[in-house]
Amino acid sequence: MDVKAMIDAILAKEGGYVNHPADRGGPTNFGITQKTLSRYLEVVVTAEMVKAMDIETARDIYELNYYRKPRIDKLPEPLQPFLFDSAVNHGPRRAIKFLQEVCNDAGFGPLTVDGLMGPKTKAQAFACLEALKDWMLVALVEERQMFYVEIATNDESQQVFLNGWLARARSFLPTEAIA
Repeated sequence: MDVKAMIDAILAKEGGYVNHPADRGGPTNFGITQKTLSRYLEVVVTAEMVKAMDIETARDIYELNYYRKPRIDKLPEPLQPFLFDSAVNHGPRRAIKFLQEVCNDAGFGPLTVDGLMGPKTKAQAFACLEALKDWMLVALVEERQMFYVEIATNDESQQVFLNGWLARARSFLPTEAIA
């Protein structure tokens, strides 16, 4: 899947403008928060500016800040859609930590779980995928689901989002591995 198709899939999940009172990200449009847009434009933006943001700006932010800069584009292609979506949803460092934790748990380490995608993490991701095949993605989904449950357990206000979060994570399960 190419980056444009992955961005389309993310945009379909994120939707348009939302300002849910329990969402810690505040006002978002196409999944881009006010803080992220401010950082991208290098100015302080208002909720109205977030609401007025065009979809091409969102696409640029996704590709640059959540795919290329964290080097998800250098990882095995079968893992990229999951890790890219995780980077958008949790931040790039958390997405890479999921990968590092799964590699370590599967015996492909030791990797420092720092959320940085260096040559060792990259090499171990390829080796782990070669050994585990689809089960690596199953393990990554499980790691992400546990992270969501921890968020909702530690902050009751976030429980309203839990079912949607879990469904989002499960959408990456390979059908062959769970059949």
